[in-house]
Amino acid sequence: MKQGQLKTYLKVFMNLGIMLALILGCIFILPRIVVYFMPFVVGWIIAAIASPFVRFFEKRLKIKRKASSAFVIIAVIGLVILVGYFAGAWLVEQIIHFADDIPQIMESVKSELTEVGKKLSGAYAYLPKEVKNTLSGIAKGVQEYSGSFMSSAGAPTIEAVSRFAQSLPTMIISVIMSLLFAYFYVADREYIPDLAAKLLPHSFIERFEMIKRSFSRAVGGYFKAQFKIEFWMYFLLAIGFSILKVRYAFIIAIGVAILDLLPFFGTGTVLLPWAAIKFISGDYTTVIGLLLIWGVGQLARQIIQPKIVGDSVGLAPIPTIILLYVGYKAAGVIGMIIAVPIGIIIVNMYEEGVFDTTINSLKVLYAGISNFRHLTDEDMKEVERYKEAETQRSSERKEKN
Repeated sequence: MKQGQLKTYLKVFMNLGIMLALILGCIFILPRIVVYFMPFVVGWIIAAIASPFVRFFEKRLKIKRKASSAFVIIAVIGLVILVGYFAGAWLVEQIIHFADDIPQIMESVKSELTEVGKKLSGAYAYLPKEVKNTLSGIAKGVQEYSGSFMSSAGAPTIEAVSRFAQSLPTMIISVIMSLLFAYFYVADREYIPDLAAKLLPHSFIERFEMIKRSFSRAVGGYFKAQFKIEFWMYFLLAIGFSILKVRYAFIIAIGVAILDLLPFFGTGTVLLPWAAIKFISGDYTTVIGLLLIWGVGQLARQIIQPKIVGDSVGLAPIPTIILLYVGYKAAGVIGMIIAVPIGIIIVNMYEEGVFDTTINSLKVLYAGISNFRHLTDEDMKEVERYKEAETQRSSERKEKN
């Protein structure tokens, strides 16, 4: 191998090694770092919310950045506390009542499913034996799950309260650190870029800015859009369930709206089976109401989503399904929610050219392997020599016989 080729392959393996180390670091190390520095992450989010208001006070009202930063952060915190107090108190009260009524709700669902089973018993008799066994297994599983769920729902929460009391000092310190970080980050915003410009190479800063733009585009284009859509979807579900006089309409609407946040699931995952059960049980008013909620929700989503999200943040269906599966296997429902934004970030980074060096390194490595595997005329002479040797050995065996 020539010296120039050796240098090229050293570059290739170095680039691929760095990319592999970054991927492993993002998977195994970055989540631990984020959790460890969570107060600063929360502070950065607060600062991101407060920054536009600080710039407004600074430019329009001519208030100094430090004074406006303190005012805006205090106002944001006060608003969060005020909303959290009233909305949170109401939500906690509803959740407590809902938790107390879970055994009764499960019993009601169980009796309704039993009634549905009775009405379908005529058709059940004509089903093949294999289908009957499958349906019986599903019914038995649902019954066992509901029984275990009801028994665990009434479990005491003293241990949870004790854990909360033990973690309270840490929570208070974390809140204080988040607020201090948010204030100083907004008040001295130029300090960090100036310090980075002095300590880090220009190429590294350019690459970081490229990644930052990709992240901002994904977060701004996906999360903001999805939260706006789900806000209107929750509003529709809550009003619809209230009109239908569904118990705990607002709590159930939250659960259905969260499910609607997941691609390929949507409100129909809950509303359509619910409507089918009500149809079999004969509650046609609820059936019409649920179908109307589902239809209006789908129509509103088709009208609102293109305007809010736009085509720039979309992913093709097949990569989306793969990302959802990988996200679910890695981190459950939370993984499914963040899988698509991560995919969007990766696509944006690819379009910005972040992976160009890695892709070119893979092309060089593939070309080198292909060239090495290519058989020349000299290599093919080995086949001719093998055939001649076989012919000679065959002749020798015939002479001996």
